Amino acid sequence: MSTPPTPSSPQLVRAIGRWSMVALVINSIVGSGIFGLPSTVAGLLGRASPLAVLLAGAGMGVIIACYAEVGSQFTRSGGTYLYLQRAFGRLIGVQVGWMFLLARLTGCAAAVNLFSAYLGEFWPAATQPLARTFVNSAFVGTLAAVNCLGVGGGARMSNAAVVAKLLALGAVCAAGAVWLTIHAPTGSPDVAASPGHWVQATLLLLFAYGGYEAALAPMGEAHDPRRDVVFALWVALIVVTALYSTLQLLVISTLSDAAHSTRPLADAARVLLGRPGAALITCGALLSVYGYISANLLAAPRTLFALAEHGDFPAVLAVVHPRWRTPYVSIAVFALLVWVAAQLGSFSWNVTLSAVARVFYYAAVCAAVPVLRRIQPHAAAFRVPGGLLLPAAGVAICAVLVTGVDFSQSVVVLVTIAIALANWAAVRARRAPAVRTP
Repeated sequence: MSTPPTPSSPQLVRAIGRWSMVALVINSIVGSGIFGLPSTVAGLLGRASPLAVLLAGAGMGVIIACYAEVGSQFTRSGGTYLYLQRAFGRLIGVQVGWMFLLARLTGCAAAVNLFSAYLGEFWPAATQPLARTFVNSAFVGTLAAVNCLGVGGGARMSNAAVVAKLLALGAVCAAGAVWLTIHAPTGSPDVAASPGHWVQATLLLLFAYGGYEAALAPMGEAHDPRRDVVFALWVALIVVTALYSTLQLLVISTLSDAAHSTRPLADAARVLLGRPGAALITCGALLSVYGYISANLLAAPRTLFALAEHGDFPAVLAVVHPRWRTPYVSIAVFALLVWVAAQLGSFSWNVTLSAVARVFYYAAVCAAVPVLRRIQPHAAAFRVPGGLLLPAAGVAICAVLVTGVDFSQSVVVLVTIAIALANWAAVRARRAPAVRTP
């Protein structure tokens, strides 16, 4: 399937600095979720939804702490796949590699779908099938080309996008703070939320807070991966939690029927700032999705690259361009799959599928903490405090979230597991003769 790179083979270059890593993590989190989910969460929990956003952030903090310890032990590309292959062996590594790619593909496809929806604010025809296909093709194709041409260009694009999106969203938060001091909240109706509603809302918020794991895939191109990954994860979590909770509060405070808004942030901004506010948040949404897809086209193909580099995927996916120094085949393949998923699936279908896939490998990373402490006890540049308390809590959080999964709508997850198992069996069969040879 693959052979280790030789010294004469083109190699990846370390061009991602610490603050570029922060931007990459934020871009990998803040994409389509915050622009589409506030209305869904408001429908499930009503006025309690801002509290749910904070609690979900705290829960994700437990999982991020585990990711920070595990990620601080590695310097090569591959991210979650690499970590779990080292901790649990090839079978789990391949399963998680496939599940990670499913989450990234569906998450990106959801973002591409939302891009067309928000573009409809300026160009209504963008939501029509033919124009939507054209927009999706130009959008994904252009970003793929930029990332193929060099990791430095992809990182600079990610940096610019995160500054632009945070300025737009920050402006709405500031306007909302002023508005709430002058006006009484309009207030969405309260909802009698059941425990099932809380689990369902938390699962969806997992999608909104997730995605940071994609930014850990290109560690083979980071300046100081073992330390930068810890710094970037915690800075991003603090920024995103403050942003998400404020925006959710504004949505339920300014919209009388937030649950039925198709563009909740744009509608809230329209109340706060009039039509210019709606235009601002629409631009913010477009920039956010732009940065999100750009970050994922930089990061996620590195998992394809790592799977190929370790012999689990076809060797062509591990090819590095001699001039651009990027895994250009993996980038092109990933971009094509994102385009196909965006054409075939809706926003909500892709969001649910991405969130379900993440639950499984988040639990596996938490479980990997004690295993890696035993296998490589001095490798971690960061150690989670409290012994095994936080890793156990992370596994428990994921177990609770699984109870809210509707597997009748997630058949693709089961199919992915089956394909990954077949992939592992095929690789094992290929390697077996070599192992038996004297």
